[in-house]
Amino acid sequence: MSSIRNTAKKFVPSVRLRKYLKSFADLCLIHSAPLRHSRSLKRIKGKAVIKVAFFVVNGAIWKLDDVFRMMMDDKRFDPVIIVCPYISYNGEMMKIWMNDAYNLFTGKQYPVLMALNTNTERWLDVKNEIRPDIIFFTTSYQLTREDYYIRNFPDHLTCYVPYAFMTPNTYDEQFNQFFHNAVWRAFYETPIHKEIAVKYARNRGRNVRVTGYPGCDPFLDKSHKPADIWKKSAAGVKRVIWAPHHLMKEGLKTSNFLNYSGIMLDIAKKYQGKLQFVLKPHPMLKPKLYQYPEWGKKKTDDYFREWEDLPNGQVEEGDYIDLFLTSDALILDCGSFITEYMFTGKPSVFMISNEDVMTGWNEYGEKALSVLYHSRKFEELNFFIESVVIGGKDTMREKRIEFIKEVLMPPGNRSASENIFNGIVGEIWPI
Repeated sequence: MSSIRNTAKKFVPSVRLRKYLKSFADLCLIHSAPLRHSRSLKRIKGKAVIKVAFFVVNGAIWKLDDVFRMMMDDKRFDPVIIVCPYISYNGEMMKIWMNDAYNLFTGKQYPVLMALNTNTERWLDVKNEIRPDIIFFTTSYQLTREDYYIRNFPDHLTCYVPYAFMTPNTYDEQFNQFFHNAVWRAFYETPIHKEIAVKYARNRGRNVRVTGYPGCDPFLDKSHKPADIWKKSAAGVKRVIWAPHHLMKEGLKTSNFLNYSGIMLDIAKKYQGKLQFVLKPHPMLKPKLYQYPEWGKKKTDDYFREWEDLPNGQVEEGDYIDLFLTSDALILDCGSFITEYMFTGKPSVFMISNEDVMTGWNEYGEKALSVLYHSRKFEELNFFIESVVIGGKDTMREKRIEFIKEVLMPPGNRSASENIFNGIVGEIWPI
């Protein structure tokens, strides 16, 4: 891909003309995508085993455990995870992230490959060395090398499952990138998200299938027994999660972290013996704090260590399913956890850092946020802690339950993962 780009620069020196030609080429690829996908589907139908590659840039956004296990258990599929680089980081940090993801999947005993051979510094040629029939993408953003982006696989059956519930009203970014229009199947969360795609995507959402969100499947699994990862405490002590976002200075500045970092520590100290706290930061929060001059690595590490040293506090940066299930309440300012935590049946309060935040939701986000508690100032946050968490006066509970039943439950009385898996099986081997 880079050689093609360099050649284009040589023969088409005008930046404006190159952008026009790229836009025209993208349009052609989008319009021809159904035909190419149809040919690819026809080609693999005669195969005894279907090779499926799952591209992952960060283990924290992995939501496809059940889909992957279903494929591992089905002899017709040969799934493998490819850990791709997150190129926004420098070489060393990039390798740390890749190693963390690799270790996550080896711990689950999944077949997994690193895209980078650290001994030879050579990048994996997925198209020719793995030769996948189907590729799953876990993010629509161009966060990795071009070798592992959808443009490099126009003749493959490509699938997309969002890494979180899409709540912002950045419609082009969330529903109408080249990626969304070129992917073979986009497995979306709710009928509302499908309607948004029909309205805003260039291809009018023709590749969208509503399956429910696989990240919420564990909350609906009655047989799941969550591990208790909280520090030991006396009986009756309520458990509260604080999940700050990373957008502190960018975009709508949704994160309250810079204003509340000290306040939340004080709250945790104040309620020792009554409340237990977990700091669950967004994966991008700590790296950004490292880069801020007023924070830096030492201050950031000291701050996180102070949480760990509290008798009623700790930091959790990994998987959060069991953390959510064993908690009593959530304090948040990020869109992705709004829905996932709702499935626990527990109350949550959304911290509004500024009024611009309330203008940034799509149709789904507005509906979901309407059944949560809100706080715009410390007094409202304190009311949530005192009245809802400690006092148990959860007046929004029935509204949340109704929202789950009417909007969130996966279709077909099956899990979202089952819907995704069955959808692919039905395409390849229709009954």
